[in-house]
Amino acid sequence: MLIRQESVSPKMALKDLPSASPLPNANLVLVFGSVKRFSESKLTSFLKDRYPTAQIIGCTTSGEINPSGVFDDSLQITAILWEKTMQRVVHTKMSGMQNSFETAATLAKQLAADSLRTVIVLSDGLNVNGSELLLGFQSVLGETPIVGGLAGDAGAFVKTLQLFNDTISDGLVIAVGLYGNNLVTSSGALGGWKPYGPPRKITRSVKNVVYEMDGKPALPLYRMYIGDAYAKGLPGTGLKFPLAIIEEGKRDVEKIRTLLAIDPANNSLTFAGNVEEGETVRLCQTNHDRLVEGAGGAAHLVTGGLKPGVTNQPGLALCVSCVGRKGVMAELVADEIKTVQQILGPQTALTGFYSYGELAPRPNTTDSVLHNQTMTIGYLTENLLG
Repeated sequence: MLIRQESVSPKMALKDLPSASPLPNANLVLVFGSVKRFSESKLTSFLKDRYPTAQIIGCTTSGEINPSGVFDDSLQITAILWEKTMQRVVHTKMSGMQNSFETAATLAKQLAADSLRTVIVLSDGLNVNGSELLLGFQSVLGETPIVGGLAGDAGAFVKTLQLFNDTISDGLVIAVGLYGNNLVTSSGALGGWKPYGPPRKITRSVKNVVYEMDGKPALPLYRMYIGDAYAKGLPGTGLKFPLAIIEEGKRDVEKIRTLLAIDPANNSLTFAGNVEEGETVRLCQTNHDRLVEGAGGAAHLVTGGLKPGVTNQPGLALCVSCVGRKGVMAELVADEIKTVQQILGPQTALTGFYSYGELAPRPNTTDSVLHNQTMTIGYLTENLLG
């Protein structure tokens, strides 16, 4: 596995990169950048000239990740040459959020094979139900690990863009199937959020829209808990107060839901993933240190899932973290990336983005779920001796 990375800083133009491509025979290229960068007319032709044999995929972000930190309005390009791993890249344009499950199931059928080891998914961040999308993939692929995330647009919640070779559009779902026993994978996902306030039962919801908690209208209850100052800034301020779904018999919070929208007419809350009737939830809050600790914990889960010494060879960590974490950490957000890099070591190339939803297995399993407000890491390398 060969990996070469290029970074176009906020003040650079595409033409400022060296004329020679660092890995012209790459077969997969991941591209993360701002909506402004993805709107540059020459982007797709520039990338195709630079990586003529590659499948080129990517999405817009609420912050781009590279080994040295977090950037806004940049372009992060990661070129990969698989030496023994096979890949298949599929995509489709969604017809609407209500078709999230069917869209994913259709893509999954194109990827299904006995030799499939893992799937990378990049999706529109707004016109999708992330929970249903994941369930659609799993309906065909079972517990094949799925990593990736939902695109961002710098917290504007207006329009996200996805890149598939010559196409840049909203509404796309892109999936990469990776095949063969030479592929080595691991993953980690941890938040660092702390529940507060009393547990509340979801008494009326439809998929990702919550209408009632404990028999009371959801929006007024939520506003009361976050206080008037924050309530005035909804839905944006809701990023600092996600819901933790408290699973029966479990002490640790494994599933968090980010607020995407409010509907005062129906007193409802719309979240980035499903919140089922009957589930118990609590509000969450956090601070910088707890979030950095959570990111470090995710990196330790990655190394714990690998044989000793694996991260001493070249590998890639696809880090997808939440825009809400970025809002809390503000100018210190790079601290969580530096912590991950420190733990995974200098041989591991980091790429990724701040998202509207993160896809990764639960800790120590291959059962992927939609996370919110979580640092997720999908680690990939190859065993070339096998």
